[in-house]
Amino acid sequence: MTRHVAVVVGSLRKDSLSRKVAQHLVETAPKGLKFQIVEIGSLPLYNEDLDHAPPAEWTAFRQALKRADGVLFVTPEYNRSVPAALKNAIDVGSRPYGSSAWAGKPGAVVSISQGALGGFGANHHLRQSLVFLDVPTLAQPELYLGSIQKAFDTDGHIADENVRGLLSGFLTRFDAWVGAHAAPALARAS
Repeated sequence: MTRHVAVVVGSLRKDSLSRKVAQHLVETAPKGLKFQIVEIGSLPLYNEDLDHAPPAEWTAFRQALKRADGVLFVTPEYNRSVPAALKNAIDVGSRPYGSSAWAGKPGAVVSISQGALGGFGANHHLRQSLVFLDVPTLAQPELYLGSIQKAFDTDGHIADENVRGLLSGFLTRFDAWVGAHAAPALARAS
């Protein structure tokens, strides 16, 4: 059985390191997982006044999340937290109140930085939101990728074998996590 996973990239930059890590994960996903990057850059800022007639971008984003069996976040750290676009996506997906598209989706967080801490602050701020959103989040392995810019070759592919190994082990655990926690397709359809 193939499980579909929405991949949410916290950085909007076309050539971002987060996007490159996400693309590596998409390309090396285990056989039972199908990853799809769900874009967040065009989401209008969340404003509860618009819930009665939500923008088309909100509706498409929420539907993409609802179709997914799980969710994977790949994000940089901005000022010891998540980027504004990612926080907005979390808010858009969580509304209207009582209809969160995130609820019950098994998830995981990969955080990156060009510094040594690997996005530790962003990782943990995001996990706080995921607890409230009822996203059972993979606890181990925690994946903080520091000095990530050094892991890539000149073509933008991950060449560092240690990083490739970390990502491979992470994907194995995430595959098992999604398998153990994803709602059956019939339950999602109702």
